[in-house]
Amino acid sequence: MRTRKFEIVIKNAGLVSAMMIASGSMAAESASGYAPLSIPFEAEPVSVDNVYYFAGQSGVPGKQNEGFTANAGFVITEDGVVVFDALGTPSLGAAMIDKIREQTELPISHVVISHYHADHVYGLQAFKDLTDAQVIAQETSSVYINSPDAGQRLEQRKQALSPWVDDNTRVVAPDVTFEDETSVESGSYSFSIVHAGPAHSTDDSLMMVQPAGVLFSGDIIQNGRVPYLASSEVDTRNWMEAIDKVREMNPKILIPGHGKASENAMEALNFTYDYLAYVREQMGAAVENWVQFEEAYAATDWSRYEGLPAFDASNKANAYRVYLEMEKAALGGS
Repeated sequence: MRTRKFEIVIKNAGLVSAMMIASGSMAAESASGYAPLSIPFEAEPVSVDNVYYFAGQSGVPGKQNEGFTANAGFVITEDGVVVFDALGTPSLGAAMIDKIREQTELPISHVVISHYHADHVYGLQAFKDLTDAQVIAQETSSVYINSPDAGQRLEQRKQALSPWVDDNTRVVAPDVTFEDETSVESGSYSFSIVHAGPAHSTDDSLMMVQPAGVLFSGDIIQNGRVPYLASSEVDTRNWMEAIDKVREMNPKILIPGHGKASENAMEALNFTYDYLAYVREQMGAAVENWVQFEEAYAATDWSRYEGLPAFDASNKANAYRVYLEMEKAALGGS
């Protein structure tokens, strides 16, 4: 179902000029205090009106991509703008605001966070500094925010992403948290926000936008890219159950945490699900037959995934993490 695109027709030329000046001032303001980007950065529309996303580059965050490796997006309603995720540096967050302002002058009312990993949240600083948006996240986000890992990651990113992450960069906590699910109503749109973790992380959340039929999935779905499993937070069984939950929502368009948006949401869902199932099957069989990890990994046919982004960086570590997960389950661990 296509939704109506909201356009403001202004007949007074003087008012148009004033708005253009105001828009330019706002763009300058949102860029102030943050290192400028030199990479291409545009809001891409999907096939329904009023929904846009920013498609991150492949690879790990570094100077070559200026930290732009994840996706984020926004929806323009009659009343304002609802944003999903904030990207991996304050500079990227400020650039998001600038691009939103190119589409509308309506206020940015909410920023929904898929999960508190650095590539999705450091841009919150710009939204907190430059807008009145309310930040929403699942309640277990506090575990990461208050952990030593948060500080260690920030220090690592200061080295890897200077000048876009620096000594002034801070982790912004949510204004509102929820346990299982919550919703936002804005204009004629309804935003259902559902906890899907622990899967990729403990606080994984996704956002279904109706009547647009668009699902912002965060990192539990990664279209055409090997997902990252090598974390103690990852629970691949729950992750697969979360994908089953997403299927029940019957999304038409999927905007994943990484990779291109898909007009065939089920195809993208199946890609991640099938990868998880395959790694679990292969590593589970190895554990059951007392095969050591290195031998099991070398004997596994990875050809269907070898050419995909992040395979070299993540696949072996993913398999080892799942091997340990299956080993723990075989020994009666939870």
